Amino acid sequence: MKQPSLPPTPRDRSGDPRPAPPPPNAAELSISPALLLRAARKHWPFIALGIVLSVAAAAGYTARQPRIYEAVATVQLDPQPLTPLGNQPGAESGAESFWSNQEYFATQHQIMTSRKVAAAVVRTLGLNRDASFIAGSDPSKKLEAVDVPLDRAAEILRARMRVKPITDSRLANIYYTDADPDRAQRVLAALIDVYVDQNLDTTLDTANKRAEWLDVQLLKLKSDLEGQEMDLHDFKRKNNLLSVSFDDQSNMLRAQIQQLNTTLTDLKATRERVAARLAVLREINPEDPGAIPQSELVNNAILLPLRTTYIEAQRDLARLTALGKGANHPEVQAAQVALQSSRAALTLELANIREGVGSDLEAIQRELRGVTSLYESAKTQAMDLNINEVRYARLRRSKDNTEHMFGMVLERSSESGLSKLMPFNNVRVLDRPLRPTGPVQPRPIMNLAFGAALGLLIGFAAALGRELLDRTVRDAEDVEQELGLSQLGSLPDVSGRSGRSNLYYGGYANKHAEPSTKDKDGPPAPTVAELVVHTHPKSAAAEAARAVRTNLLFMSPDHPYRTLLVTSPGPAEGKTMVATSIAVAMSQANQRVCLMDCDLRRPRVHSVFGHRSEFGVTTALLDPSRLDEALVKTDVPNLYMLPAGPLPPNPADLMHSEAFARLLETLQGRFDRLVIDSPPVCLVTDAVVVSTRVDATLLVVRARKTRREAARRALRALRDVGAVMPGFVLNAVVPSGAQYQYSYYRAYGQGEEREA
Repeated sequence: MKQPSLPPTPRDRSGDPRPAPPPPNAAELSISPALLLRAARKHWPFIALGIVLSVAAAAGYTARQPRIYEAVATVQLDPQPLTPLGNQPGAESGAESFWSNQEYFATQHQIMTSRKVAAAVVRTLGLNRDASFIAGSDPSKKLEAVDVPLDRAAEILRARMRVKPITDSRLANIYYTDADPDRAQRVLAALIDVYVDQNLDTTLDTANKRAEWLDVQLLKLKSDLEGQEMDLHDFKRKNNLLSVSFDDQSNMLRAQIQQLNTTLTDLKATRERVAARLAVLREINPEDPGAIPQSELVNNAILLPLRTTYIEAQRDLARLTALGKGANHPEVQAAQVALQSSRAALTLELANIREGVGSDLEAIQRELRGVTSLYESAKTQAMDLNINEVRYARLRRSKDNTEHMFGMVLERSSESGLSKLMPFNNVRVLDRPLRPTGPVQPRPIMNLAFGAALGLLIGFAAALGRELLDRTVRDAEDVEQELGLSQLGSLPDVSGRSGRSNLYYGGYANKHAEPSTKDKDGPPAPTVAELVVHTHPKSAAAEAARAVRTNLLFMSPDHPYRTLLVTSPGPAEGKTMVATSIAVAMSQANQRVCLMDCDLRRPRVHSVFGHRSEFGVTTALLDPSRLDEALVKTDVPNLYMLPAGPLPPNPADLMHSEAFARLLETLQGRFDRLVIDSPPVCLVTDAVVVSTRVDATLLVVRARKTRREAARRALRALRDVGAVMPGFVLNAVVPSGAQYQYSYYRAYGQGEEREA
């Protein structure tokens, strides 16, 4: 008996390992472009319905909307007003700069839509008493008379107008929308006129205020100028300043100071020289006055003979003393008298010279003091002159500034007086509003395009929601993405049934019930849908079954699958239909095939061929000698059927038994192919047990019925016991993309029949 083993690595048709199926809900958790494309392809009616409904709603909305007309006017704004007299006051000095212009334009745009301008227009046209204007409707409609506040009507007017500057220009467009084209033109024309008039009034009012201010400043400056002129005159008179310039006076004082400085320097040098001579004379010893400086001897003619006489007297006395003559010698005494006489004369002369030099020194000092006094007085006069010059310059500068301001204000005042007579405006109306020829709202094309786009978005959302909420598989791509298995083929829906009730839930009370009255009286009629491959061999369903057969043969050419189990995740998914179709297709290939019904809970194979289920699998398990009695040769050549037989109380235990394994071996020895129909995997364990004893297990998935979670759970249960899974078959496919293929096969088959 074949025992369960570890699950082998899933492989595709080429033998390469196949990736494991994704975890539950892995594909649903991420919205990818592939998912969107798949949802759009599958559920395109939702998208089409969304577009149709949204376009219809947009068309209805557009038809119910009132017609709105828009009047347009163009104005030109000049940041710098006209200046026929030149650069007048009031013209912005920085108006030529880019940012100043942008600020000016933005300000004017706000003024155009201001409450002040809107209120003036409402007041001029009496719009606050116009019921159609307040309601925003056609004047042809009869409305009750109203009288709303002026501010409210102004806010209604402001809400219907807008200003849009024209790029790279000084122009701006003013738009006004209204339900009445005539009223739109009239209101916008009045608004333009009010704005231009208010701008001109503002300009004139500014000019008047500027002129008044300049007149007041002119009088004040005139008074200040006269006072400063008198202060300058008083300063000259007080400081005895002549008309001679300060530079000339400064030059005179500078020359005087320079001369006094020279004299003072000479006197100081002379004083030092005389003082030095006096000091030398005072150093002469009166007892020996012979040491007289040579300069004194040269400058004094009397002093030289006296010194000569004194020196000769000294020599005579020394000579006599050298001759040995004593002090009492008459010659010596005469020599001493001569020496004393010459010394006295020389000393007296030196005293006279010292007295004269002292007198000279005193005279020089007195002269030096006088010159010094004159020098200091000149310096004081120079400093006073500098201070007076600074004060005079300050007074003169104030007077000059006041005089300049007075002249400038006088000129501006004259220009302002003339500018009041020139009502120039820096706002010019370039294009006055015309009567609108057609409505600007509603916009049918834009509304319909928006409706189509919104419908497309809603349709996509509905399709995506349907795709995410639909837990059933719809095509082979869904199954491959969910399970990671290869598609062996797909069978079209030929049964006309949308599903079957689940009979596997609940207890086992009805599993041993007696056959129905129909079973007792005679065999049931064959079910044509399951035998479509035999009854209609040229049909699309037959071609699809043969395609499955071919894929199974080529899936493992070296080791062909002789024993094939056909099961499904849930009930009523067409496993009996698929098993029968595959068995018939294999028998048509000249192979001995046995279709074995192992669904011991709700068998159907016997009813397909119109036979009873009195003998079958359970009979052969209990008594292998009765296998031949249980086997039924069908009307399909080379195809035998082994019904389920009497229903046992423990089907799963029978599948585990050695008797069942021996039965499979016996059937494999007698037939080329053995196709086994089994119960659903997710409800009972019979198919899981049988999958461990066969060569391959084929999973049947029904389009638009099998849930993705059930398919994943079935695949996991089979792989957990090591079942070989070559692929899946998609059953009950509604032809869509493959419709051409099926119709071609059908036409081709019908043609052959006609020829036959």
